[in-house]
Amino acid sequence: MKIGLFTDTYFPQINGVATSVLILKKNLETLGHQVYVFTTTDPNATENERNVYRMPSIPFASARRLGMFYHTGLVKFIKRLKLDIIHTHTEFSLGVFGRSMARKLNIPLLHTYHTIYEDYTHYIVKFKIFDFIAKNTARKISANFCNSVDKVIVPTEKVKELLRSYKVKQHISVIPTGIELSKFSAFNKTSNEVKNLRTELNIREKDKVLLYIGRISEEKNIEELLFSMSPLLSSNSNMKFVLIGDGLERSNLEELAKKLGITNQTIFAGERPWDSIGMYYQLGDVFVSASQSETQGLTYIEALASGLPVVAKADRCLDGVLQNGVNGYTFQGNDVFLQSINKILDDERNKKLMSIRASESVEKFSAVHFALDIEVMYQNVVREWKSYHNVS
Repeated sequence: MKIGLFTDTYFPQINGVATSVLILKKNLETLGHQVYVFTTTDPNATENERNVYRMPSIPFASARRLGMFYHTGLVKFIKRLKLDIIHTHTEFSLGVFGRSMARKLNIPLLHTYHTIYEDYTHYIVKFKIFDFIAKNTARKISANFCNSVDKVIVPTEKVKELLRSYKVKQHISVIPTGIELSKFSAFNKTSNEVKNLRTELNIREKDKVLLYIGRISEEKNIEELLFSMSPLLSSNSNMKFVLIGDGLERSNLEELAKKLGITNQTIFAGERPWDSIGMYYQLGDVFVSASQSETQGLTYIEALASGLPVVAKADRCLDGVLQNGVNGYTFQGNDVFLQSINKILDDERNKKLMSIRASESVEKFSAVHFALDIEVMYQNVVREWKSYHNVS
């Protein structure tokens, strides 16, 4: 099949959507399909990307970019490709362009809903009084786009239920995004690379590490983590909280760590290369998160694939991912958070057992499994489309 993927964010950008589209392209190509990605320009993108076409764009809402909604030159090129199906991964510029092309070419249009936009309105609304209006607008934009495509894909039941509450009427399939499991199991805590990294970040051999990897942004709720773990860090000099990533909240959180008296044990390591991110998971003893804005939470799955037990604030996106007492714990209040950390770190035998179970629990989220599920969906949609439109 010839497949067009339209997305506002793509490698080398580091986020869940960019990673999902990259993994989908690579694994669909392995299955023998021709895959073309249409995305935004990026100052860090390399030249000669295979079958990746970039539209002029400008920075928008933190690290995201907003591209042109239409490009005459690309329209002519896409027509010549004779695509079988278009799959959009954004409701904005490239999504609108992809939808327009699907209608122009008279081919089926699938859409993956990746982002709960009502959790991100603080990037564009600076006054709380207008936040309700912004959230309501985000819901309407999401619903209108999803209702304009032929089929909708979501990563979890949480998102499916959310879209139904938005009044999305189209058929919705739940297909979790996959990850390249080997990327996270290939590294070893005792390797020289990891040892050197610990030295670079001033993490001693005897230190226990609570790890967070992701954007340093308001919707990730890192502030709650700092408040919750401050008593633990304050009373244990051999404990470190390491954050891999960057974002608009970094300076605020650094100031909060200073006020809480845990600056020396809180390490903001900054953004690191995506290609080697698997190595950074090996720094941790426990992966922690208090985010409530995830559609799937790929970093949780990556952590588990790396053998890290996860302690995360309870959220529907964790259904089928995190099993209490097996590969980690969910929490609501501060007391449960601290108890969960201690249950893992105070019992070395239990920690090793949870690490093994963590790795075993994510086999169903492999990139190959993900691509095969999407391939079957493409085939069914194309067959239904041709039957409905009497196309041979």
